[in-house]
Amino acid sequence: MEALDVTQGTACYVHIPFCKAKCPYCDFYSLRLCKDAIMRDYIKACCDALSRQTFWWKTLYIGGGTPSALPPALLGQLLRTAVPRCVPGAEVTMECNPGSVTKALCETLAAGGVNRVSLGVQSVVPRERRALGRTGDPNGIVQSLKWLDEAGIKNVSLDVMLGVPWQTQKSLAETLAFCARHAVHVSAYLLKIEAGTRFAAHPPEGLPDEDALADLYLFCCEWLEAHGFAQYEVSNFAKPGAMSQHNLHYWRCGAYFAVGPAAHGFTQGRRWHYARDLDAFLRGEPPIDDGPGGDFDERAMLALRLREGIWAPSAEMLTRAKQLPGLVVADEKGLRLTREGFLLSNSVIGKLLYG
Repeated sequence: MEALDVTQGTACYVHIPFCKAKCPYCDFYSLRLCKDAIMRDYIKACCDALSRQTFWWKTLYIGGGTPSALPPALLGQLLRTAVPRCVPGAEVTMECNPGSVTKALCETLAAGGVNRVSLGVQSVVPRERRALGRTGDPNGIVQSLKWLDEAGIKNVSLDVMLGVPWQTQKSLAETLAFCARHAVHVSAYLLKIEAGTRFAAHPPEGLPDEDALADLYLFCCEWLEAHGFAQYEVSNFAKPGAMSQHNLHYWRCGAYFAVGPAAHGFTQGRRWHYARDLDAFLRGEPPIDDGPGGDFDERAMLALRLREGIWAPSAEMLTRAKQLPGLVVADEKGLRLTREGFLLSNSVIGKLLYG
């Protein structure tokens, strides 16, 4: 292995495309758990791809799908290949579903170098969990968190979903209070009905209207900040020192390597992705080139997702910002969206960039 140069560190994402069951709202590329032989072949293919590249990683993120659904032995094999390529002090994150977390899994993660876990909670309210197709209850989530703590993994992020069927500000506060007791980071995402999902085919009852959804988002932001979680991105909140370094790397337009079907990478100034096809990945088909990346518009678009915004906006952007009162702030610190602007971020960013 070549000499370590920490100044050249990038990020790495590994996609694990297996789940025990498909959630009705999920449009990520995932498949029901395959035969053990296929999962072994998949992990070997990932390890081979990781071993061939020449980057050092400041952050490593293993997502899915449901990485925790894999047998601990296969996860251990993946970590033994991936983690040695991380620079000292790298953030190593793995996504987990509380229903597939075991004591043995937590011990495997800690021994393999994982120091951050993102746990998919979505809601702790039984009616909302049933509507989302989530199994288990808050007691099971607490047990998962206990095992992680005992294994020495203290940096835990919990995912929360906003705008789920039957959700109210009161029920959302119950979920947020759970998160505040057990995590240092919260990712709060608005439910979006995506084409091709079960929710798209059969829309659930009890969905909030647009005004109620906006109120839930603003309530979430204010509640979390009142309880020590600073908002640093449209959907992300952290206690001091707990911001996701991997996601910040994306939003600051840093380079990143990727492995797995549907995974996207950005290296040497070009963006690329693997096809959403497990068999193609197992056959060794190369990723698909998406062209150059990292120009001003792209960097600005990503930076405006952050609370800090963009430090050096163009004159045109500053002029357009004046036409978006209440949605954008422009001052000596640069240009950034307000919380109300975050609610309409795609539209607002488009108007700032292109008028």
